[in-house]
Amino acid sequence: MTIPGPPQSNGGASGFAVICILHSLIAIFSGGLMMFHANGIYSLSHGIDTAAKLVGSTPRDQLLIQTSDSFAGLLLLAIGLLLLMVSGIQDREFQAFFAKGCTVLHVFVATWRISVERRVEDLAWDCVRLTVGDILLALSWVMFVVCTWREKYD
Repeated sequence: MTIPGPPQSNGGASGFAVICILHSLIAIFSGGLMMFHANGIYSLSHGIDTAAKLVGSTPRDQLLIQTSDSFAGLLLLAIGLLLLMVSGIQDREFQAFFAKGCTVLHVFVATWRISVERRVEDLAWDCVRLTVGDILLALSWVMFVVCTWREKYD
């Protein structure tokens, strides 16, 4: 006969799964839109005039930009599927390592947006909104790491 120990908190594991699934849905949805409806998204988010500039002026440019958008969307789709697969892992050390890596990745993307994308005249006003989104996504991982540390050291 075994004596049950104190109840283990599983809040961090379920929090990890929720964050992974939410980020996964965002990545899959964004990737699908990039692959199949890039022109519509450009028009909706940047306006018709800017969208016309972003799709290129020559047929060759348009093909290159469309191919680039499709590959970027496919990459986001793959990242979303990876996040779905990772969401079921219960190892606390892996979860903390993964969360820290995702935080660093989002900080790098925000830094890239500030240092490079801001210089593109047609995208400069949109850079702030996207950077705030990247920082909020990074903060969700930071909050998970902080909660994990709190559970570990309480």
